[in-house]
Amino acid sequence: MKNKELIVCFFGRYDPNYSRSRTLVLGLKENGANIIECRTELKGVIKYFDLIKKHWKIRKEYDVLLVAFPGWHAAILSRFLTRKLIIFDALVSIYDSTVFDRKNTKKEGLKAKYFWFTDWLSCKLVDKVILDTDEHINYFVQEFGLKKEKFVKVLLGTDTRFFKPKPIIKNTKFIIQHQGNIVPLQGVIFILEAARLLEDNKDIQFNIVSSRIKRTHEKKGFLNVNFINDVLYEKLPDYISQADLCLGIFGDTNKTQRVIPHKVYEYVSMKKPVITADTPAVRELFNDDDLYLVPAANPQELAKAILKLKADRELREKLAQNSYNKFMQKCTLETLGKELVKIINEIQS
Repeated sequence: MKNKELIVCFFGRYDPNYSRSRTLVLGLKENGANIIECRTELKGVIKYFDLIKKHWKIRKEYDVLLVAFPGWHAAILSRFLTRKLIIFDALVSIYDSTVFDRKNTKKEGLKAKYFWFTDWLSCKLVDKVILDTDEHINYFVQEFGLKKEKFVKVLLGTDTRFFKPKPIIKNTKFIIQHQGNIVPLQGVIFILEAARLLEDNKDIQFNIVSSRIKRTHEKKGFLNVNFINDVLYEKLPDYISQADLCLGIFGDTNKTQRVIPHKVYEYVSMKKPVITADTPAVRELFNDDDLYLVPAANPQELAKAILKLKADRELREKLAQNSYNKFMQKCTLETLGKELVKIINEIQS
């Protein structure tokens, strides 16, 4: 099957503006694929009937059905709707995220068992499952007893129409950027502890973009932190472009060890130096010549790293250039889309 003939149905209750979905859609299009959306915005049980109705109308029009994130239940439903190739972009485990990362329910509870079963069944019923790192694949294989051949790795990447190098802005202060949310994986509490340690350095300012982080921490009297409400995806590069240094994730959960977050791809695609936790997942793609890697959940080491990079412009520029080069080699929309098309063609051949 030639790439230009490939028609992919994106299926589920997903946000088309979410970075992962954007990346896959754009990457496939850059490789000649056509995209049909079968998406619902409804909630509750009715969303499944909406998907069934919409799918019936286009059931003969596509070659591959791709269940977009978050799509655990949609993946289960999809197997009852088609015998065509189904690929599930799982991205994360709902069991791991809910029980161990966010700790919203106890491991021994009925909800935890339900989430485990949801992960297992959604992966079991589809033909292939996409995850972003080998560490994530190993987790799914070990935790859910699934065959490794079921999984394929496709890096996250980012939308390079927006996240690309911009002219350097000269600041009166040394600006440190972080965006994200408050879940333990992110480790924002360790970023804020590092900020506390650096409050005597009057020329350092942390810009943290997150409405929830702002609501939770703004009133705690940080002298060097500028808390910023959530911004539109397309506006986020404007904030990153102001930064002299960017921060990834530093959480103390097992999930932190298994992911390379979207923000790291966004930073390096804009040719910014990055500090993030030294994890097996990060080292699948980057090394010490690309990112400044520090122990997770260690604000003291993070603060030392910030001061070192602040004092060494040449090192910042080297890291930024090296990570950008690696991104352009392995993580562009065209490259990721080509990898996904290759996976589809191999399954269908």
